[in-house]
Amino acid sequence: MSGFPRKSRKRVCVIGLDGVPCSLVRRFVGDGTMPALAQLAAQGTLHRMTVTLPEVSCVSWTSFMTGAGPGQHGIFGFIDLKPGSKEIRFPSFHDVKIPAVWDRLGERGKRSVVINQPATYPARPIPGALVSGFVALDLRKAVYPARLAEDLKRIHYELDIDTQRGRADPDYLIESLHAALQGRRGAVDLLWDRENWDYFQVVATETDRLQHFLWSAIEDAGHPHHQAVLDYYRKVDEFIGEVAARFQKKVGRSEALEGLLILSDHGFARLKREFNLNNWLQEQGYQKTAGQGRPTLATLSRETQAFALDPSRIYFNRADRFPDGCVAPKAIPELAAEMAEKLLALRHEGEPVVRLVARAEEIYSGPQTPQGPDLLVVTHYGYDAKGALGKGSVFTETDLQGMHTWDDAFLWASEKVGEAATIVDVAPLIESKIGDGGS
Repeated sequence: MSGFPRKSRKRVCVIGLDGVPCSLVRRFVGDGTMPALAQLAAQGTLHRMTVTLPEVSCVSWTSFMTGAGPGQHGIFGFIDLKPGSKEIRFPSFHDVKIPAVWDRLGERGKRSVVINQPATYPARPIPGALVSGFVALDLRKAVYPARLAEDLKRIHYELDIDTQRGRADPDYLIESLHAALQGRRGAVDLLWDRENWDYFQVVATETDRLQHFLWSAIEDAGHPHHQAVLDYYRKVDEFIGEVAARFQKKVGRSEALEGLLILSDHGFARLKREFNLNNWLQEQGYQKTAGQGRPTLATLSRETQAFALDPSRIYFNRADRFPDGCVAPKAIPELAAEMAEKLLALRHEGEPVVRLVARAEEIYSGPQTPQGPDLLVVTHYGYDAKGALGKGSVFTETDLQGMHTWDDAFLWASEKVGEAATIVDVAPLIESKIGDGGS
């Protein structure tokens, strides 16, 4: 753990804002858009935080809730490969290999309430109450205990917004964002006093949706939806203030200040182009297709040396991993170095595209590491590394406006923890604050 003091606290309350960058928080704290958060910032410390790679919600939130990286918890993306094959699978909460923070707290007799936590679907029993977040599909499978489903239906709680419609209709998007936030507020109302909790957590995922589809409205004061976006962030700020005030009323001012944490799971930046890794691998001769039509992993030639999965993950077609693998283990260091050199030299319209290429063993540790990618590609802001096959060219335009970033998440805490904070440090911090005192 990087520098966190160990303190014993009775209760902890965490507010998560999916995808909100530290740079944006500092802007909104400074210009008056988020006065409640500004008041808290004046009483604590706002830290810029890095997250685990790849910088997507399923990986980041799993790293947050376990206090470990993908090499230990086993989640490397929204899609993954079945062991020993190139067949795609969709990991779920059942695939998380180690306990979450609320499981460990439960072993110490503590109870938790967790609302809208991404990467926890389908819900499984916890000591308390759990409402799964993205990518939850069915409310009945997204809650524990089961009776919560009917309670949430009565308050018109929605698991997520219609992102496809929101992508094309900004007015609908903003209306849906407000409705979803109201649903999170209703769930807090429902569960705040129902459980005698030691740990309470609620996540707003709608901030991520807003920034994917309307990032330009945040940056451009002349954008027709600029004011609506600021108004939404003011509502998010009101929600933060409401939860913080409830927590203070429950435990007292000083204990609430020390027990409150606010964080995001990754940052965000303006998206200029999608960088299609599989097209780049084809262009460089590392990938060949054997069939006609749109390529798939199944139609890649046995001569293929590498392929990519969304987002930013490169896998070598290893002879010791895949039945048709052609890359010998002894050839991997040289191949990885060659590929990294080419990626780091890549330019688009004169701009560097790739910021960092890392071998898995350089950033992952733990028994699940061999199931993950061989290389991770971290791009410069503006270039979003993607793993789709058959995109036609290396760089393509998209109607998305914002992209995830690795190094601009935020953490607000009462104590100063320095610039080395990472998302895996938060779970140990929670556990240290709750301590072993009685509930």
